[in-house]
Amino acid sequence: MAPRTNPTERQRRLGAELGKLRRTAGLSGDQAGALLNSDRTRISHIEAGRADVPRNGLYTLLRAYGCAEGPFFDGLMSMAQDRGKGWWTEYRDVMGKSALDLAELESRSSSVRIHEPLFIPGMLQVPEYAHEVIAATGTDTERHDRYVEFRLARQRVLTSDSPLTYHAVIHESALRVQVGSKRHLRKQLLRLIEIARLPNVTLQIFPFEAGAYSAFSRNFLLFGGPSSELGTVYLEHPLNTVFLSDGEQLDDYAKIFARLSGLALPPVDPEAAPESHEGRDSLSLIQHVMYNL
Repeated sequence: MAPRTNPTERQRRLGAELGKLRRTAGLSGDQAGALLNSDRTRISHIEAGRADVPRNGLYTLLRAYGCAEGPFFDGLMSMAQDRGKGWWTEYRDVMGKSALDLAELESRSSSVRIHEPLFIPGMLQVPEYAHEVIAATGTDTERHDRYVEFRLARQRVLTSDSPLTYHAVIHESALRVQVGSKRHLRKQLLRLIEIARLPNVTLQIFPFEAGAYSAFSRNFLLFGGPSSELGTVYLEHPLNTVFLSDGEQLDDYAKIFARLSGLALPPVDPEAAPESHEGRDSLSLIQHVMYNL
């Protein structure tokens, strides 16, 4: 089979992890290829995500590379067995590759930590808000509804039988930016309070008075995998997106998020009695903005 020319993020990540393990083990491409009764070219394609490796072959490589059985080992085996087929494949006709990769990453992650300084995160948007945000990007009208459908479909991971843990730190600016009508914005803010009732969701607001730290760190998503080594940072820019997997980068972003969370207001707790809000918290700020629209 000819090498693929456009591997997915999952395929690239699996290959990159195998490459790191091989180099750490001190094995050459030729030596690794011999383990599969092949050559260095085959190993090169595997490590670039351009070729798959059978389950038995992957098991052989991992053992030869000294990868101990455990969450990391199992996570790599699972990534190799995954065929990348999911609900997102129905949107290949309209969505770009990075968006499809993001949806697949969300489907296999155990947790998400997100910082958003300007807009309500897509995972928490109501249809009306999503329509306005997507329309503002100049999306082709014929594709507009499909883009919105895709964004809303991504939200299923929050309410599935095995939902991921979701922790968002949203800047106060995102509550106040006029996206659509005031009625739609009120509906969006109410949605934030409602979704915070889910036991797997933690929602914090970063207030203006907390300073400029939030703006400096910009928006990012930090995905948790089956092991700490398989975490991923997702950075979205107007012209391109980036998936980061280096251990030091993961640690750096985890520290940034911890700092943001520490400076943000206490999480939304919709079940708390009004008299329990002795100090300002995320819920009271959302309600204040909503009632003053």
